[in-house]
Amino acid sequence: MSKKGMSKKERQTDLLDKLHANPFVTDEELSEAFSVSIQTIRLDRLELGIPELRERIKNVAENNYSKVKSLHGKEIVGELIDLELGKSGMSILETDSSFAFEKTDVVKGHHIFAQAESIAIAVIDANVALIGVANIKYKNPVFAGDKLIAKAEVTRTRGNKYFVWVFIKVKQLEVFRGRRINV
Repeated sequence: MSKKGMSKKERQTDLLDKLHANPFVTDEELSEAFSVSIQTIRLDRLELGIPELRERIKNVAENNYSKVKSLHGKEIVGELIDLELGKSGMSILETDSSFAFEKTDVVKGHHIFAQAESIAIAVIDANVALIGVANIKYKNPVFAGDKLIAKAEVTRTRGNKYFVWVFIKVKQLEVFRGRRINV
């Protein structure tokens, strides 16, 4: 059966499955997937007691902040949505015009670097972590309103040194990458 011909009950069951698999899917993406209006998705979420995207991100983030050893939750740039200490982590940063240069609407690099730095430090399984060396590359411009998704992965440890790769994407397009040695 096509998504368009689904009953309300079937759609809501599938909606729950989709949001369980990926709590960060937007109402717009769900609307397209089910071939219904955004308002229909919002009504379905309301009936099922599912909060809006921002609240879902916040709930996931709050569960992860308590795991971080080297930073306080408010020091992480963006919302911490996944964390496995010593292995990997992910954060989301929603930008707006306050992040950007007025003339071009391009997000200033220090915001992107700050997100990358904070997720790199957050994944370290140590009470104190600093960036010792960083090799970074800004690959594509980021514009106000873009949502940055940063993924950090510890690729190697040697003594008290952690080698961490960080990739930041906007809509599947890599905009930043960096390799850091944290001490």
